[in-house]
Amino acid sequence: VQLQASGGGLVQPGGSLRLSCATSGFTLDHYAECWFRQAPGKERTGVSCISSSAEATWYADSVKGRFTISRDYTKNTVNLQMNSLKPEDTAVYYCSAVHKSGWYDPVTGEGIYDWGQGTQVTVSS
Repeated sequence: VQLQASGGGLVQPGGSLRLSCATSGFTLDHYAECWFRQAPGKERTGVSCISSSAEATWYADSVKGRFTISRDYTKNTVNLQMNSLKPEDTAVYYCSAVHKSGWYDPVTGEGIYDWGQGTQVTVSS
């Protein structure tokens, strides 16, 4: 399982960014994928997950209505569209994957063992 996140950058409050996680070594439909973030001095926390079937999604309360997780099967990517960004969204964002037969905690990431490197998102004027 290989994961590589990209798309981070500096954006003004209210702006948008689209993160992409390039995947390889596994079949998207056999895994759930999640995005996590870690702000300076804080613990890593879940942002959004998509089930292996893509029928179910989960969002942290802090991003509901602003972020959207999706898959692009033609590119084997898992994307996170982030709109109406706030300074408190500033963090390093990580993508992750867990086999559909495995248990995981979408808030803490417990049970997830496959992680990509992070991409920095900075929301500032």
